[in-house]
Amino acid sequence: MAEIRPFRALHYNQGCISALDKVITQPYDKISPEMQARYYELSPYNLVRIIRGRQAAADAGQESLYTRAQLDFRDWIEHRILISESEPAIYPYYQQFQVPGKPGVTKVRRGFIGLVRLEDYAARVVHRHEETLSGPKADRLELLKTTRAHFGQIFLLYSDPDGTIETEFESITRDKPWQDLQDEYATIHSVWRAADPSTVERVVEAMRPKKLVIADGHHRYETALAYCDYCRAHGINDERSDYVMATFVRMETDGLTILPTHRVVHSLPDFDWQRFIRSAQATFDIEQLPEPEESRSAVVFQAGLVFQEKLANAGRERPSIGAYAGQGRAVILSLRKDVDLQLLLPDLPLSVAHLDVVILHRLLLERVLGIDRQAVREERNLHYLREFDDAMHQVENGDAQICFLLNPTPIEAVRDNAFAGHVLPQKSTDFYPKLLSGLTIYWLDNPAGI
Repeated sequence: MAEIRPFRALHYNQGCISALDKVITQPYDKISPEMQARYYELSPYNLVRIIRGRQAAADAGQESLYTRAQLDFRDWIEHRILISESEPAIYPYYQQFQVPGKPGVTKVRRGFIGLVRLEDYAARVVHRHEETLSGPKADRLELLKTTRAHFGQIFLLYSDPDGTIETEFESITRDKPWQDLQDEYATIHSVWRAADPSTVERVVEAMRPKKLVIADGHHRYETALAYCDYCRAHGINDERSDYVMATFVRMETDGLTILPTHRVVHSLPDFDWQRFIRSAQATFDIEQLPEPEESRSAVVFQAGLVFQEKLANAGRERPSIGAYAGQGRAVILSLRKDVDLQLLLPDLPLSVAHLDVVILHRLLLERVLGIDRQAVREERNLHYLREFDDAMHQVENGDAQICFLLNPTPIEAVRDNAFAGHVLPQKSTDFYPKLLSGLTIYWLDNPAGI
């Protein structure tokens, strides 16, 4: 059973800051060095100083990094830059955004922020859908130990075909938002407070039988589990560590948007395009795309639009992956109809083996290019990009040898595999837009209580 709770959110005191968009950030794992520098310039109270602070030359390991985060956090509370709600609430959270790659298409994703009791995956209440890496979890655990606060939210999906839970917030969300801002991607974020005990109770009860799927935040969820275990192991009797902050979004909403994450491959010692094609032909039908008359910027972008459309069309019939190596070398690889994935990938259930991202990793990255799973986990020979044309530009600019371009993973595949206990490769999905950090903070030492 899913146990949802309201809480007294810690949040920015808007009387002490110039504007919310100066202090709120994207999630820590989406903050590039360039974004970090910009956030630092925006405000001395920007949350980046806590969730992704700068390394100092004199730091011993990373300890000082987390110590500075703790000192800033406590200082901001003491000087009322951050203040607590006086009563527990759940917080409807809406995001209005333009769908990337679809000019003029605007959607609204509706959810609500609350606490959820941490459950091991074995309990089959919270279900994961992607693999995680140890490095980010170790980093987040150190931050959690020193600050005892959750600054970002786990993104959890639940099923509610009739939208009865969203209906509970209709009257509240007609009013002016408690917090609202536009982020750097032109997404409008609006948050309200739902503190009425009867409303909260109805939502809590309606959520109780739900199965939850982690859309984003696997590392943060597993960090919270690890911290809960840490508290128990060290004799810390702390009910608050049994919970984590999350935004809950229903799977059936038309505002749920999944983008693909493309793979860019670099630093292979002996990459050869013709050898790659010959090896791939054993498993894939290969469609050569026409070579553009010119190369570079605008033409690459225009070629990318055509490429994207052709890849989407191919993907409606069978698993298909785009590959681009520059100089007009662009193909669509569609899994041959006579290929038996059950024989080829006997260790995987068919529901996983049929996914484009799995076929890319197991058949192309591992077997054709020889990039083993450990190298993938360590990102030795690849990195990930959201934008189709950005991946192509990396190849054109000589920063990569080849890029692989994907269609989005369908939500049905995410849901069904998560409920079945099947885990997909890391970055199989990119739920857009991201949930901002700092709108609400779950402070485990809040003297007012949960």
